[in-house]
Amino acid sequence: MENLSQLIHRLGINATYRGYHYLYRAVILALSNEEYLLSITKKLYLDIASYYHTPVSNVERNLRTVITICWERGNREFLSQIASYPLGFKPSAGEFIDILVAYCQEHNIRH
Repeated sequence: MENLSQLIHRLGINATYRGYHYLYRAVILALSNEEYLLSITKKLYLDIASYYHTPVSNVERNLRTVITICWERGNREFLSQIASYPLGFKPSAGEFIDILVAYCQEHNIRH
């Protein structure tokens, strides 16, 4: 059975990026409470920033970076496959996190 780290790696995002860790934490938090998906910038980013003792702006920037890496150099085909709908444009951070959370729920993936 695949775990969350393996899923993120399959997307072409490795742990050398700080955004990898923020993304991992974002998915874990959203899996524990879906309310996070309704308040990405005001609650989710804030809790991640607090956990890692970093400004919220760093969380936003680093998440955008790893999403861009996935989109431009990573496994875009796999991302489209797990999204269950065609992705014509690079997803926003909220959409990207939602895609991963939905996939994890559907496939019973935990950390």
